[in-house]
Amino acid sequence: MTTVSVTLPETKYDVLIERGLLKKVGELVAKQWSARKIALVSDDNVAPLYQEQVADALTAAGFDVHRYVFPAGEASKSLTVLADLARQMAADAFNRDDSVIALGGGVTGDLAGLLAASYMRGLSFIQIPTSLLAQVDSSVGGKTAVDLDNIKNIIGAFYEPDLVIVDPDTLATMKQRDLVEGYGEIVKTAALEGGDFWQLIETINSPADLITHSPELSARSIHYKASVVMADETESGTRQLLNFGHTIGHAVEALADGGLRHGEAVSIGTVAIMRVFENAGLAEAGITEKLRDRFAAVGLPVTDDLLNSPLVLDKVKNDKKNRHGHLNLVYLTAIGRPKIKSIPSNEIASFLHLPVAE
Repeated sequence: MTTVSVTLPETKYDVLIERGLLKKVGELVAKQWSARKIALVSDDNVAPLYQEQVADALTAAGFDVHRYVFPAGEASKSLTVLADLARQMAADAFNRDDSVIALGGGVTGDLAGLLAASYMRGLSFIQIPTSLLAQVDSSVGGKTAVDLDNIKNIIGAFYEPDLVIVDPDTLATMKQRDLVEGYGEIVKTAALEGGDFWQLIETINSPADLITHSPELSARSIHYKASVVMADETESGTRQLLNFGHTIGHAVEALADGGLRHGEAVSIGTVAIMRVFENAGLAEAGITEKLRDRFAAVGLPVTDDLLNSPLVLDKVKNDKKNRHGHLNLVYLTAIGRPKIKSIPSNEIASFLHLPVAE
């Protein structure tokens, strides 16, 4: 088993990675928590696959498990669904001695994490990510959030889990598009780190390769993210590097209104931002094509007609990273060499070559 430890000023937790780990979930959670009520939260895609198995294991380990299910999809990252889940927990008399477990993908982790952070001002929380995207990125780092209308992750909190349990075998039940979207975040992270991690990425040429190498991809991605988070938990400095590809990516994702998955949008956003910096002479020649090829190798989209919409500029200007009249843009001068460039808000359109509404 691979263990990645995340040590922060006020907490410490482990990320456990091993095939078949879901079968040991009862004993792993029992090592972390005493007997209590657990809100086991999943969407209606994951619940039929794993929720009963996990609930039975937790019950056998002495926990009182309450299973909660919400509709799958980004639309459920809302205050409405958050309130529905909190209402169910209140009806089941959950108190501050009880806990929440997120069993599912990134939406489940974000939603259940914010539920844990806000219910009675905070319950202990464990992540059991079942998607590639969650196993390599969103389950670690403490970001929890819901969307408001079509503004992504605008209401949330930094709230770290007590434990993250990653079983790559859960990827076998994913549809190919759902699996592949997680690779958007993997390529992003490998490009930031470079070295051996990027060399591994250069050997991935199909969705099947993602399954084969998933334990190592998870371990390397989480190790890099953990090192960044430990240096800057609340995104005031170097943690901004993890937003590479996300500024334009989030804008396109929001405008697609459910037509693009998060990892697909990251792929599009990464290629778009690097083309800007390469054309400006701030990145080495050929780097955009190098990144483009790695995304395309598993079928991720690398461009979208929405990039031609003047609405992209509005979304970028409203990005959470737009602070004090400046937008911080993350780019690479070369693979493994990230930098941040601050652009005045009134220069965003011209620098990024974004269309402006007439």
